[in-house]
Amino acid sequence: MDISNKKQDLFENQPISKSVWTLALPTIASMMVMLFYNLADTFFVGQTGDAMQVAAVSLTMPIFMLFIALGNLFGIGGSSAISRYLGAKRTDDIKHVSSFCFYGALGAGLLIGVLGLIFMETVVLLTGATEATYAYVYEYLTYLAFGAPFIVLANAYGNVVRSVGLVKEAMIGMMIGTIVNIVLDPIMILTLDMGVIGAAVATVIGNVIASIYYVILLQKGKSVLSIQPKDFTLQGKIVSDVFKIGTPASLNNLLMSIASLIYNVFLSGYGDIPVAAMGIALKANMLLIMLYLGLTMGAQPLIGYNYGAGNYTRMKQVIKYIITVALSMGVVIASIYFVTAETIVSVFINDAEVIAYGTIMLRAQAVSGCLLGIMFVSMSTLQSMGKAMASLVLSVSRQGLLFIPTIFIVNYLFGLDGLIWAQPVADCISIVVAIILLTVTLKQTQEIAIER
Repeated sequence: MDISNKKQDLFENQPISKSVWTLALPTIASMMVMLFYNLADTFFVGQTGDAMQVAAVSLTMPIFMLFIALGNLFGIGGSSAISRYLGAKRTDDIKHVSSFCFYGALGAGLLIGVLGLIFMETVVLLTGATEATYAYVYEYLTYLAFGAPFIVLANAYGNVVRSVGLVKEAMIGMMIGTIVNIVLDPIMILTLDMGVIGAAVATVIGNVIASIYYVILLQKGKSVLSIQPKDFTLQGKIVSDVFKIGTPASLNNLLMSIASLIYNVFLSGYGDIPVAAMGIALKANMLLIMLYLGLTMGAQPLIGYNYGAGNYTRMKQVIKYIITVALSMGVVIASIYFVTAETIVSVFINDAEVIAYGTIMLRAQAVSGCLLGIMFVSMSTLQSMGKAMASLVLSVSRQGLLFIPTIFIVNYLFGLDGLIWAQPVADCISIVVAIILLTVTLKQTQEIAIER
C-alpha cells in the first residue's frame, strides 16, 4: 500500500501552517500526556514526604535515558529513512526499515535489560546513589530492567508510525501507555505503599500496553509499514540508512545519560537535597522541552518528505515557520517559569530546603530554555534531511563536548552555584552551534537546487 492521496496532499500542497499543525498537534498532545507521565512519578513519590525517594527517582533518570537512547536509535533513525523513502516512493524499502526497527528495538531492549540485571550493583553505584538512596535506586532499576524491551520498543515505534503521517495512531500509542502509568502511579505508590517500586512497576506496565497496541496496529496492515519477519533484513543499505541518523540521535541521549550520571555524582557531593531539588526542577522544565519535541517531531516527516521529493523551497518554508513558533513558545513559557518558580516547585514536595534550591534551579533552566527551541528545530531538520555528520556534531556538542566539561569547570570554580548553571551555559553555546550548522546545511542544499 502506498501513501494515500490525502496524506500526499498534506505533505505537498496544503498551506505550511496547516500542514505543520495537522502533523504537530497530535504529537504535541501525546507529548503533553507523556509530560504528565514524567511528572507523575516525581509528584506521587513526593507525596510520600520522603526526599530520599524523590532523590532516588532523580538518580535513576540517566538509566531510563539510556533506554530512550536505544529507542531513538531505531525510532528516529527509522523515521528519517522512512520519511525520505516516502517522498521518493520507495515502498519496499519502507517495509524493510520498519521491520528491521521493530525487531532491532526489541532485541536491543532485551540485551540491555539482561546486562542491567547482571551488573545491577555496579549500575546503582554509577548513578551516584548514597547510603540513604542506594536501596531505593536498586529496587527501581531492577523492575525497570525487566521492562527494558518494551520501553525501548514503545519509544521507537511511536516515531516510526508517525513517519508515514499516522500521527493520530502514534499519539494513541503514546497516550495509552502514559495514561495507564498515570492511573497506576497513585495506586501503587501511595495506596499500596510501594513507593519507588510502585513507580517503576507502573512505568513498565504502561510501556508493555503501548507495545501491544503498536503490534496490533501494524498487524492490521493498514499502512505501508510492516513488522512481518519476511520483511526483516540486515541488508547494508537499510541498516546504514537507519543507523546513520539513529546513531547521532541515540548518541545525544546516551551522552545525556552519561552527563546526568556525572552531574548527579557532583550534586550528591553537596548532599541528597540538591539532587532532589534538581530532579524536580528538571521535571518541571519538561513542559517546555516536550512542546519543542512535539512541534519538531511532528514536523519532521514534512521536512523529510519534501527533502526526499526535492521540494527544497517548501522544506525551507516549513523550517522557518517552526522556528518562529518555537521561539514564541519559548519566550512565553520561560517567562512564566521564572516568575512562578517557587510555586511550581512547591507543588511537588513540602520541604522548605528542597523548594529553596529548586526555585533557583528552575529559574536557571528558564534562562536558556527560551531559545532552546532553535536547537531542537536544527537537530530535527538535520535528522530529517539525513545529514548524519552535522546531526552527529550537534548531538555530541550539547551533552558531550559542552555540558560534561562545563560540569567539571563550574564545579571547580563556583561549587554548587556553578553546577546549577552548568546546563544553561552549555545550552547557550549549543544554540550558537545549531544556528551555524543549520545555516551551512541549508546553504549547501540551496546550491544543489541551483545546480539542478
